[in-house]
Amino acid sequence: MTDHPSSSRSFSMSPESSTESPDLRLRADDVISGSGHDTICSTVSRPALRALAKDSRRRSVSGWVLGMMAGMAVASSATAQDAPVSEFEQAIRPLLASACIHCHSSQRSEGELNLETLRAAQVGGDLGPALVPGDPSSSSLYTTTVLPAEDDHRMPTEGAPLSPWQAERLADWIRDGADWPADARIAETPRIDFVKHIQPILEQNCVGCHKADKSEGGLDLTTLATAFAEADSGLAIVPFDVAASSLHGRLVLDADDDSLMPPKNAGGPLSAEQIGLIRDWIAQGANWPEGLELTQRERVASTRQTPDTLELTRQLHAMIVETAERERAAGGGFDDYDSQVPRTGAKYSMIALEGGEFLMGSPADEADRRDDEGPQVPVTVSPFWIGKFEVTWDEYEPFMINGADRFKWGARRDYDANIHELVDAVSQPTAPYTEMSFGMGQRGYPAISMTQHAANKYCQWLSAQTGHFYRLATEAEWEYACRAGTTTAYSFGDDPAAIGQYAWYYDNANEKYQKVGLKKPNPWGIHDMHGNVMEWVADQYVPDYFAQLGASPTNPLIRAVTEHPRSVRGGGWDDDPDRLRSAARRGSEPEWKQQDPQLPKSLWYHTNARWLGFRIVRPVEIPSVEEMHHYWNSGDPNQ
Repeated sequence: MTDHPSSSRSFSMSPESSTESPDLRLRADDVISGSGHDTICSTVSRPALRALAKDSRRRSVSGWVLGMMAGMAVASSATAQDAPVSEFEQAIRPLLASACIHCHSSQRSEGELNLETLRAAQVGGDLGPALVPGDPSSSSLYTTTVLPAEDDHRMPTEGAPLSPWQAERLADWIRDGADWPADARIAETPRIDFVKHIQPILEQNCVGCHKADKSEGGLDLTTLATAFAEADSGLAIVPFDVAASSLHGRLVLDADDDSLMPPKNAGGPLSAEQIGLIRDWIAQGANWPEGLELTQRERVASTRQTPDTLELTRQLHAMIVETAERERAAGGGFDDYDSQVPRTGAKYSMIALEGGEFLMGSPADEADRRDDEGPQVPVTVSPFWIGKFEVTWDEYEPFMINGADRFKWGARRDYDANIHELVDAVSQPTAPYTEMSFGMGQRGYPAISMTQHAANKYCQWLSAQTGHFYRLATEAEWEYACRAGTTTAYSFGDDPAAIGQYAWYYDNANEKYQKVGLKKPNPWGIHDMHGNVMEWVADQYVPDYFAQLGASPTNPLIRAVTEHPRSVRGGGWDDDPDRLRSAARRGSEPEWKQQDPQLPKSLWYHTNARWLGFRIVRPVEIPSVEEMHHYWNSGDPNQ
C-alpha cells in the first residue's frame, strides 16, 4: 500500500517537555518505520526510561504515549526471566480476537478479508495483503488501524479505534516477522469497551481512594497518564500483561487481605464478572480513550429484580413435601419409572438405586490413573433415582428457548405473581445467539453447551412442574451409579478394548455426539455413563477431593465457592478411553465460553464445550429449604 495518509501527524510531548528533551519527539512515520521506538529504547538507560515514563505521564497525554512505550520496555525487561510467552499469544491474538474478527472472519468477511488464520491474513482482501511480515507499512492489518476517524477503511470499523500503544505493538510484531503459528486459528472474543464496561467499575469502586487528592499507595486512577504510572505496588496497568498489572493483582486477593481493592469494608471484593472485565480489558491492550478523566461516583446497589428467591424455594419445597406425603399415602414405592415433562410432554426415565457403601476413586495401579483420583475412600450414598439417559434436546430445548422476554439473569420481564404459576418464577436462559446443537442433531440427542447454572435451573424448572425434587448428582452419587457395583476401571471391566460396545468416544463417534441409549447400559441399566457427553455434577472440582472427604463420609458434597473449576464426569465423544474411566475427574474452565460474544459473558452457555451435558437425579430424602436452594443456585457466579 502507499504511505499512510496520517504520516504527517506527530505524537509529541507537550511544548514544555519537548523544550527540555528536543530529541524525544515522535512522529507517526517514525512509528511506522520503528525508528522512534528503537531510538528511544537503544539510547536511553533503564533508569532513565523509568524516569522518562513517569515524567512524561505527568506532563501530557501525548507525552504519556512515549512514556508508555518506555515503561513497557522496562516491564518487558523485568519479566524476561519468566517462562517466555510468544508475542502472538501475549498480545496479537487477544487484540485481533477482540477488535477485528467480529467483522473479518469466515462467517463475516467485510472487504473480503478473513483474519482467522495466517494464510487468510496474508491473502488479504480488497486492500491487498493484510499481513506482510517485516513490513508494517505494506500490511493493511496495521495501516488501517491508524487511519483518520473519518476514513471508511479505518479498522476496527466498530467501536473505539486502537490506542497508539496497541497500534505500535501490532506494528512491532509485524516488523519483527509476524510470528503466527500456521495451525493457530483466532476465534472472536467480546471486545471490552472502556467507557461502557471499565469506567463504571473504577468510578464506583476504586477512584474514591485513588485520585489526585487521595492517592492511596501512590495510585491515581483518574486519568490515563496517572493510572498507567508506577505506584507503590508497581505498574498498575501493563497493556497485554495481566500478571504484571498490580491493579488486577489487588482485585483478586483474599477478602481479608489488607491490600484488597476495594477493601472488604468498602464493598470488596468485586464480583467475578467485574474482575473478569478488567482482566480481559488489560489482556486486550487496556485501551483508555485519550482525554477521558474519571470522577468518583456513588456505588450503585444491585438492582437485579427476580422472583427466583429463597422464598420461591420455600414454596417449591412445601409443594415437594406435600407431593411426597400424598404419594406415600397412596402406596407409592421406590421403583424405576417413566415420566413426562408436564408442560411439553417430553419423555424421560429414572432408575432407582438403593444406595449403600462403595469404594470411591481408583487404585494406585490402575492404568492411566491420575493423582486426583485417590487415595480410594469408602463412601456411603443414600437411595436416589438417576436419569436412565442424559438429558436430551427434547427435554431441554423448551426450557432454553421459551419465548419470554427475559433479563440477562433469566427472570421474566413481565412476571406477575397474580397471573403466572410458580414455575414461571424460575429463572430460564435468555435466547442463544446461535443454534446450540451446531448441526450435530436434536431429536433424541443429548443437550449440550449449558453452564452448570443452566443445568441447575433446568432441575428447578422440572421440579416446579412435577412436585419432585430434581438436581445434579454429587460426584459420589455419579461414580456410585457409574460403577454399578463394579470395582474395575470401567463398569464393563478393566480392558478398554470393549469400550466401543458401551460408549461413544473419539475413535467411533464421527466427531460428534450421538443419540442417547444406543450403546449397552451398565449393569444397573444406565446408558452413556461412559462417553457421549461429559456430565455436570454438583461439586466444586478440587484436586485433593479425597483428602477433603476424610474417612468413610456419607453423602459428601464439596460446596462450590468459585465459578471455576466445577466438576464434570464421564468423558465425552472427543475423548480417549482413559478419560471415560469410572474414576476419571475433570474441572470446568473459563475457556469453555471463549466464543461467547456477549458482555458480560452469558450465565447460560458454554459455547465452546460441545461435548458437555448433564443428567438428573432425584434423592429419596427431601433436603432442607436451604440445601435445596443451594443445589439450584450454586452455579450462579453472582450468588
